[in-house]
Amino acid sequence: MKNKADKKDADPTIQTPPETEQKEQNTAESASGTEPKAEEAKTAEVQPEGARKNDPAAKIASLEKTVAELEDKRIRLIAEMENQRKRALKDMEALRYNVMTDTLHPFFQVFDHFSMAVAATSATNNLASLLEGMKMIQAEFDKAFSDLGIERIDATGKDFDPAQHEAVSEEASDTVPAGKVIRQWCFGYKSGERLLKPATVVVSAGPAGKPAAEK
Repeated sequence: MKNKADKKDADPTIQTPPETEQKEQNTAESASGTEPKAEEAKTAEVQPEGARKNDPAAKIASLEKTVAELEDKRIRLIAEMENQRKRALKDMEALRYNVMTDTLHPFFQVFDHFSMAVAATSATNNLASLLEGMKMIQAEFDKAFSDLGIERIDATGKDFDPAQHEAVSEEASDTVPAGKVIRQWCFGYKSGERLLKPATVVVSAGPAGKPAAEK
């Protein structure tokens, strides 16, 4: 039996039945047709996604959404900046009011006393009493300045200092050396190391008629 089967396989004259050939052909065609259908299915799945990406209407809608979001952020930022500006102005106004009140408060009593002194001059001829009242008012002014940290500059008899003094004129003097202050017209004022107002003074030019080289 085995020898007969071997002979059948080796013998080229033995033909395959037609039914078997038809089945094999159908199987081959079926296998070869499966791949194109699978490729078509993949293409069908990918194509709509790509089409959506390239769709102008979809792009416009996406851009409009982005623009709307950015516009909303811009409006919110502008509103926040405006609120901060209003808060800053309100704080500055409150600070200005507090500084003004603290600065003027020490002078209220001084002005009241000065008004009383002016009223008293019409009721008395006592100049000594009036002078005493003026000195008291001056002392109150000095205290008010001191409370604010303001120091008065008295330049009389001192060397002329352009950093603190303002010379309005120069006069010859046989008693006051050249370069020193003969007379002070107005006091100067400073706060710490900061000059608020220079003292206006008259400066000595030395003895009259003396050459400048000898002064």
